[in-house]
Amino acid sequence: MATNPIILLIEDDASIRRFLRASLVTQGYELIEAAAGKEGLALAASRVPDVVLLDLGLPDMEGLEVIQQLRSWSNVPIIVLSARGQERDKVANLDAGADDYLTKPFGVGELLARMRVALRKAVPAEEGKPEESYSLGKFRVDFQRRLVFRDQEEVHLTPIEYKLLSVLIKHRGKVVTHRQLLKEVWGPSYIEQNPYLRIFILNLRRKLEDDPTRPQYLLTEPGVGYRLRDD
Repeated sequence: MATNPIILLIEDDASIRRFLRASLVTQGYELIEAAAGKEGLALAASRVPDVVLLDLGLPDMEGLEVIQQLRSWSNVPIIVLSARGQERDKVANLDAGADDYLTKPFGVGELLARMRVALRKAVPAEEGKPEESYSLGKFRVDFQRRLVFRDQEEVHLTPIEYKLLSVLIKHRGKVVTHRQLLKEVWGPSYIEQNPYLRIFILNLRRKLEDDPTRPQYLLTEPGVGYRLRDD
C-alpha cells in the first residue's frame, strides 16, 4: 500500500502542472499527471488516486464529461480547478458530482486545506458504526440523542434546522449546492425554493455562530450554495 496519498492532476497547462508538482510533492503527495481528459480517465482507472484535481478546459473533452464518466464508477473526491468563475459553471460541475471548486488563480494553502478535507471524507467509516457525535468550534451535535450544544448549553433546533445541519455535517468541507440541500432536506419538489434555505441558514447561524453576520462555521459560497467549515 502506498504511504503517500496519490493525487491525479488532469490539466493541459504545463506551467500549472509544474507549479502544482512543486507544491504538492514537497507536501508528501504522490502526483500523477494527465494533459487530457481521456488520459486522465485511464490513469484514474489504473492508478486509483485518492483525489482528482481537474481543469475544465481540456483539449479533447469537457471537464464536466470527465466528472460524469468518473462518477459512473468511482466515488473519488474531485476538486475542480478552473478559470471559469461564473456561478452557472460552479453549480453545473458540483451538481454533476464534483466535491469542490476552486477558481484560478488560487492560493496553494487553500488548495491544500481543501485536499485535506477531501482525504478525510474519503476515509471509509468503521463498518456498521454510525457517527455518534460531531464537534466544530463551540458547537457539538449528539446524533444518538439528537441534541445540539453550544458552549456546553443545549440549543433548541427545529426538526428542519436539525436535518439541515445534519446534511451539512455529512458533506462537511464540501460545497453543497442550493438544489442539493433543498432536495435532501425538503424533497425534490422544493429544489427551486431558495428562500426557504436562506431563512433556515440564517436561523442556524443565529443559534450557532458568535456573530451571525460574520459566520465562522456555516459559510456561503455566493450563488452556489453553502459549506460547513472542516479545517
